[in-house]
Amino acid sequence: MAFIDQAEIQVRGGKGGDGSHSLHRDKNTALGGPDGGDGGHGGGLWLEATSQLRTLVDFSYLDHYAAEDGEKGGKNRCTGASGRDIVLRVPLGTLVKDAGAGELLGDLVEEGQRLLVAQGGRGGRGNTHFTTPVRQAPRLSEKGQPGEERRLRLELKVLADVGLVGFPNAGKSSLLAASTAARPKVASYPFTTLEPQLGVVRVGPEESFVLADLPGLIEGAAEGHGLGHRFLRHVERTRVILMLLDGAGCDGREPLEDYRVLRQELKRYHPGLEKLPHLVGVNKMDLPEAREAWPGLKEFFRKRKVPALALSAAAHQGLEELVKKVYETLQKSTASPLEEEARSRPPKVYKPEPRFTLRRESGGIWVLSGKEVLKWVAMTDFNNEEAVRKLRDILTRIGAEQALKEAGAEEGDTIRVGKEEFYYVP
Repeated sequence: MAFIDQAEIQVRGGKGGDGSHSLHRDKNTALGGPDGGDGGHGGGLWLEATSQLRTLVDFSYLDHYAAEDGEKGGKNRCTGASGRDIVLRVPLGTLVKDAGAGELLGDLVEEGQRLLVAQGGRGGRGNTHFTTPVRQAPRLSEKGQPGEERRLRLELKVLADVGLVGFPNAGKSSLLAASTAARPKVASYPFTTLEPQLGVVRVGPEESFVLADLPGLIEGAAEGHGLGHRFLRHVERTRVILMLLDGAGCDGREPLEDYRVLRQELKRYHPGLEKLPHLVGVNKMDLPEAREAWPGLKEFFRKRKVPALALSAAAHQGLEELVKKVYETLQKSTASPLEEEARSRPPKVYKPEPRFTLRRESGGIWVLSGKEVLKWVAMTDFNNEEAVRKLRDILTRIGAEQALKEAGAEEGDTIRVGKEEFYYVP
């Protein structure tokens, strides 16, 4: 299965069912009172986190999702059935953003955690709600409210305690396979790993941590070269970074230069990554070139107080000591500084939307818009004279008519609200 860690989808809550304007009739009553029921509410659309998924690949095949609409109200005050909710499952670690505004809507990191991303519309009220002492048999009812619709951007950041980073062919996949039950593809050519691989490392009967083999870095990854941000985004959640170096200098590599570039790319991507505790594993100690270089490398890291250990993933040498050292570092670490930084940001100040906005387009057409106005227009049956009068009264009550007068609207001017157009009559 392909590893997809970004996707955009269009979601829509179900439309509310229309209210009924039924009048009671039976063989003994020619024209009874109103008995129209309310429409059912539209279903909502939810995202739910699950550990059973590791990729967003399902959303690359289908990108439009809609919950079920509510049913119409019936006679005898019968309320229509509400639409069923839709639940879309996503991997643990999925960030949910509004694709247009870029606003973060939720971060799904716990099993079963849910996020409502598209609210279903309210069912329209039946005519039983509109009786008055003067109007005993109204034929007035509301249409159902449209469901919320939006475009979402999903971004997956793998959840792991330790991020394993290093240049291609440093032996990361071999280390993951040797220390966990994971079975990544292993070969002696660059970019064997093109997607994050997770494995659980057992330290004791009840102690363990999750290790992620992240795609190989190259210089310039922070600017998007090579795998670029597809790698670096996943390292943000880790609490400890394990840098793996090719101690034998295969493919003409220099271990210390690789270490410098790795540190540089992490810092250039986000300065907060420098705060993460990191260890260095010098791999390929089964080769004479690595054993010869080890004393100098060990002294280099000792002077900089960076824990460094010699190992051979291929020969399973030094792995137990490395695992213990990583686990000790984890016990002293807290949450990722980048995660803490995101949580500590002050919440956005809520600014209520204006009840409506008014502007004049070329051609002299007045455009009345706003969430509340569009909602009432969508719930109005324009084939029903009483419903249109009710809409007029609502627009007057919220101040739209006064705003038109003050803006200089004249009798006969065209007013557009959503897809509907009216003539202005003061």
